Amino acid sequence: MKLFATLLVAAVAAGFSGDLHAGDMFKGRQLYNSHCAVCHGAGGQATMPGAPSFARQERIIKPDFTLLASIRTGKNAMPAFQGILTDRDILDVIAYIRTMN
Repeated sequence: MKLFATLLVAAVAAGFSGDLHAGDMFKGRQLYNSHCAVCHGAGGQATMPGAPSFARQERIIKPDFTLLASIRTGKNAMPAFQGILTDRDILDVIAYIRTMN
């Protein structure tokens, strides 16, 4: 079972486009303000009904790769950001929203 988990992590990492390192929360803040703040609020308090409030830690307890997939594909009123933001950019945004509380 441990071998399977190790292989699964390696497979996910191999499929990731870009280096695996911590996100740049400063770049993430700029991207968040440009692409996300209109619905999720400048300080993470949602301004659009149904949008998670990051200041209340909604949804951000999920793993980075789960959030990455969700941001890539969009959900409900949220548009897909695949092709608009790179995976690295999305991880930078995730690093930034994890600082909101």
